[in-house]
Amino acid sequence: MLIQCTKKLVDELKIVPGKPSDEEEPLLSWHANLLKIGRHKFIVLVNDANRYAIVLYGLKAKDKKNIEKLIVNAVREVFQAESIEEQIIDGYLQKSEALSFGKTKDRKLVARLNKACEWVHYGEDYWDPGEIVQVGMSKWISSLLVGDGNKDYIHPNEEMYKDLQEFSGQPIFNTEALVLKVTLKLDHHSVWRRITVPANITFTELHDIVQAAFAWQNSHLHDFEIYEKNEDGSVRQEYPNLRLVCDEAFSSESEIPVKMETGQKLKGVLPAKIIYNYDYGDNWKHTIEVERVIHDYTFNYPICEDGEGSVPPEDVGGQPGFDGFLDIINDPNHPDHEQMKEWGEMQGYEDFDLRDINMRLKRG
Repeated sequence: MLIQCTKKLVDELKIVPGKPSDEEEPLLSWHANLLKIGRHKFIVLVNDANRYAIVLYGLKAKDKKNIEKLIVNAVREVFQAESIEEQIIDGYLQKSEALSFGKTKDRKLVARLNKACEWVHYGEDYWDPGEIVQVGMSKWISSLLVGDGNKDYIHPNEEMYKDLQEFSGQPIFNTEALVLKVTLKLDHHSVWRRITVPANITFTELHDIVQAAFAWQNSHLHDFEIYEKNEDGSVRQEYPNLRLVCDEAFSSESEIPVKMETGQKLKGVLPAKIIYNYDYGDNWKHTIEVERVIHDYTFNYPICEDGEGSVPPEDVGGQPGFDGFLDIINDPNHPDHEQMKEWGEMQGYEDFDLRDINMRLKRG
């Protein structure tokens, strides 16, 4: 594997780059740069073949001495998070085993590297200060639509999947998945989604999936309550044994153990009943149950298989507000009918549409 570094990165790592070479396969070659945002330092790597990006953060002196091993581990960790088969990852890394450093030499590839660095500035929501390998940010940047010359546009992650399949000569996804039934708790209304998700997702990713499947707009705080189950499938106790929270919702004043959701894997708490709480004002509660396990899932993104019901608009005022909203929009003679319909559309109120949901889920 060839890592072609900018001068800033060469100076930071205190390495002596080798002579330029044109023999390295583009898929096994990456351009890399050092990025500073305030006092924070990031290393951004972009694949020469497909513009897939991997982001590292907060390297200490000992990490810089082991940069070769760290880069290899970063590729493995991000590819694993993409649900790429382990044997495909092993094959890629074995072919890349002789890691070397060189200087950047291609202006077009440097421009692409700089574009990926720009996106790091906007990836605050995906930044995990506690980890060196920024898995979420790497996946997000690599999913963005980018120009590829001649008015062509690509998604780097999809191009990486194609390149790895061609490299290995076989499909790269064949993983375990979970079929989830997610039900919004509403009196007198049936609103639910059946979603198949890769089994290795984190709770942060599960939050994004529920937001997309229910057309929420991610405008409020959220948390997950975890209820352990007995062997017979019954819930073990009345109160949750764990609460997973986002940054802004963290509070130590609780009788229930509280952890940050960042990095927590869904499989790590199963079997369990999960309650996803969204918007502490309107208090929307979603029950999440695992219906079955699939052992040969051939995708790396969630798919909504079925569902029912329109989700309440954001900021409608909870169950009472939703009931009042429906009374008005279902009565063409109500003086606020048109205004309320328009407001509802602005707030994301829409009919259940499986195709639209799956478009949102695929793009993340």
